[in-house]
Amino acid sequence: MKLKLFLFALLGVITTVQAQNSGTVSGKITEKTSKAPVSYATVSIKDNGKVVSAVNTDDNGEFAIKSLALKNYTIEIQYIGFRKYIGSIILSDNKKSATVNVGLEEEATQLKGVNIVAERSTIEQKIDRKVINVGKDLTTAGASASDIMNNIPSVNVDQDGKLSLRGNDNVRVLIDGRPSNIDPAQLLKQIPSTSIKKIELITNPSAKYNPEGMSGIINIVLHKNANTGFNGSYSGGITFGETAKYNQSLDLNYKTGKVNFFGNGGTNFGTYFNDGLIKKTDKTTIQNLDISNENDSYLYKIGMDYLIDDHNTLSFYSTQNKATGLGFVNTDIDYFNSPEEISNVYQKGRYEGPNKTGTYNLAYKHIFKKEGHTLDFEGNYSTTEETQNASFDTETIKTDNTSNRNIYKDFINDERKLSTLNVDYVNPLNEKTTLEAGAEARITKTENNYTTENPFAEFPVSNYTYDTNIYSAYVTFGQKFKKFSYQLGARFESYKVESNLNYGYKTFNDDYITLYPSAYLTYNLNEKNTFQLSYSRRVDRPSLEQTKPIREFSTPLVTSFGNQELRPQFTNSVELNYTKTLEKGSFTTGVFYRSINDPISRTLRPDELNPNKQIMSFTNYDHNTSYGFEVSLNYKITKWWDIQPSIDFSSINQQGVVFKYDETQITKSSAEERTVTVAAFNARMNSNFKATKRLSFLLFGFYRGHVEDVQQERKEMYKIDIGSRYTLLDNKMNISLRFNDVFNTMKYAFDTQYPYPQSGQFTWESQTVYLGLTYNFGGAKIKNLQRKQRDDNTSKDGGGMF
Repeated sequence: MKLKLFLFALLGVITTVQAQNSGTVSGKITEKTSKAPVSYATVSIKDNGKVVSAVNTDDNGEFAIKSLALKNYTIEIQYIGFRKYIGSIILSDNKKSATVNVGLEEEATQLKGVNIVAERSTIEQKIDRKVINVGKDLTTAGASASDIMNNIPSVNVDQDGKLSLRGNDNVRVLIDGRPSNIDPAQLLKQIPSTSIKKIELITNPSAKYNPEGMSGIINIVLHKNANTGFNGSYSGGITFGETAKYNQSLDLNYKTGKVNFFGNGGTNFGTYFNDGLIKKTDKTTIQNLDISNENDSYLYKIGMDYLIDDHNTLSFYSTQNKATGLGFVNTDIDYFNSPEEISNVYQKGRYEGPNKTGTYNLAYKHIFKKEGHTLDFEGNYSTTEETQNASFDTETIKTDNTSNRNIYKDFINDERKLSTLNVDYVNPLNEKTTLEAGAEARITKTENNYTTENPFAEFPVSNYTYDTNIYSAYVTFGQKFKKFSYQLGARFESYKVESNLNYGYKTFNDDYITLYPSAYLTYNLNEKNTFQLSYSRRVDRPSLEQTKPIREFSTPLVTSFGNQELRPQFTNSVELNYTKTLEKGSFTTGVFYRSINDPISRTLRPDELNPNKQIMSFTNYDHNTSYGFEVSLNYKITKWWDIQPSIDFSSINQQGVVFKYDETQITKSSAEERTVTVAAFNARMNSNFKATKRLSFLLFGFYRGHVEDVQQERKEMYKIDIGSRYTLLDNKMNISLRFNDVFNTMKYAFDTQYPYPQSGQFTWESQTVYLGLTYNFGGAKIKNLQRKQRDDNTSKDGGGMF
């Protein structure tokens, strides 16, 4: 026993002596211009070129390296998109600790008081998201956020502007960490590309996020101005296609004393054209579609931050959106050898109506004395009204040259009201441990009123409501060690939905309580190699458009309806990601696996009342599994040439019921169980060439492989874009020019046997020329106030910050 006590005492003495003869290096890394903390920067301590110890900065940009021998060292600090910092440190008996606070400079030239966008975009892999810092190469892609999305790894945008992530369109879109009542396809067309600071792909979100979006979250972070005085920027552009389309935006900021006022406004207007051809091979029927949409949209935001003191901030903002649209869909159907003795059907469809959305937000933030210890309260209310006046003029010509005409009108009015209240709390318990918790109430009320003169309509006049009440609470707990960190979380949610068609004629109710767990594990092999393993459970709930049993759109051969009894689909997702920091760039890759219960998918079946017509709707299938991988590289080959290639692949097992029309059967159509493996492959290459200090060129290539799903087989798609940009007026002005789809190869083509043998092709104005200009004005010295950080709302998105 005495021997054990002696050994323990000896060990304590040795430990004490060792501690007394070692030193510590600590500090904080920030962005030099904005003073914002730089998270996950690599800090390396070197002795004669060899790494002695290395760590990553935490969410606050802070780091600490202990137990260093007392001697001279070199410290290196690296972060993608910023210049490497190299300094020297001396640890001795007289100075056993050193503090290193560094402001990193971006690779692009910086001007005081003006947002200067980096020349090239960079990609970062953080613990729960991939971050694309938008450079001039992406803003040159086009006028709006929608135009640049196809340049982002793993993201696709179809001809209608609908987003998909990793081959799945069940994706949630946030703007500055907040959702919007505006349809994402419409919203992205209204956000100027020059207003985007970064795009975050959160493919496996933690429990602190609302769980919607099976394939994950796309968060678009806009530029914010934190400078004192008056500052602003203007951007405008013209897209030349069949006709010219115009866009412009103005961002203004005025900061004085404790108050910061900010506002921005943007407009987009022009006429867009689409063409379609669908051929039924069993009856030799050809359907031609000529589509045009004349759209005018206005989006503006105004708000203020009031710094009560260094620990309390009150913020308010309002976003208003108004869009007017006039669309024409002309359908020409030629029949050959028709048993119904019909030779031609011609329909003129006209759709017109304004859409209005207003959002109002009030937020309060309290910063405790301890660094990183915060409490947020936020309330949000938004209302949307969409009105559509439609008219249809259909003429049917028979083989004997006789004809009949059917003319009728439709009226649709949609109203949505969204109210949210949430609280978020963050407490760093110590240097290694962080606790986060929050709660939210989210109430959505929707109502659809429909009136039609169509004599064949099941409901000439109808009222449909779809209301949801969601109450949730979450907690996450994380710890960081030298090379290892983890985060565990859980979100508890009570969900209730009530839908009602025609005041009780047909109702549907669902009410359940469920748990959404998440887990993250990060391992830093060394300063340049990081592995991340994550798990999450998510949900994709039916939308109003997917559930309302009322016409969504109609042509002589296709009518779309919703399914009132759709159930939510749940997804369990596992991901493994690897990031390697290179001397001239970075390399990221990852694999994922998903198990999906009750997946929601489109269906296409013959109309029981008219076998020549098809009904498009939605249904729940039993179970799907999905897996895939993605690889991206961001590499600067020379001072004047950098490349950003990326590929992604996804595979999903789809099982569902399809309908096949058979002339020999009495019932004319039969249901068929079909199982396929849907494989999707995408490849991108973005290359930038800097000719002079002011002039640069870019080359972009895109390829999407063919895809076969339960319903149809989609053909491959590909294109090549070229562009250039020129800066002047001391980098305050930027002029960009881009020729999209140089060889006019982007087309959407398909083949299918369900419910009829048919093939088709749709084309749109993919071959365009975009000319854009951006000008930054104003400027003053940055004042670092501890106010509500509107520049990084995503880190505070727990509970559903809007």
